[in-house]
Amino acid sequence: MRKIIIVPSVLLLLLTPAQYSSAEPDYYQPAEKSKEELMMDLFFSLLLPNVQEAVSNYYSDYLTTSPLVYPYQIKILKMERTNGYRGYMFLVTIEVTPVVGPHNPVGRDQLTFSITPSKILLKEFKHMETYELPPNWQDIIKKN
Repeated sequence: MRKIIIVPSVLLLLLTPAQYSSAEPDYYQPAEKSKEELMMDLFFSLLLPNVQEAVSNYYSDYLTTSPLVYPYQIKILKMERTNGYRGYMFLVTIEVTPVVGPHNPVGRDQLTFSITPSKILLKEFKHMETYELPPNWQDIIKKN
């Protein structure tokens, strides 16, 4: 009698699909290989020199090596037009994870840029979190 109850119960558990969360991700992710993804990648490519400059400036006080930010390590937290519908002035807040060497993360940072057709201006840089480097990368930390 027990086998009759246990076997179907186990089969039911194994064959029931997992429940997926309906919660939205922290940031927007377009569909793979879509035009939106292409546009987002283009946007990150154009913004990357400004991101890299801001990150290098911040970490130059703490590290002897400038960390890198890769486009796929940028997350858009907020984008808004600041001068109305179809206006070309934007405020963009992103989160980045700069790395050194073979992708060792050094921290997590939020950057806010004001973007117009003629200028990209860093408005705010917030260092959110510092990550400990592996022992073989400790020598790039500046001593106070």
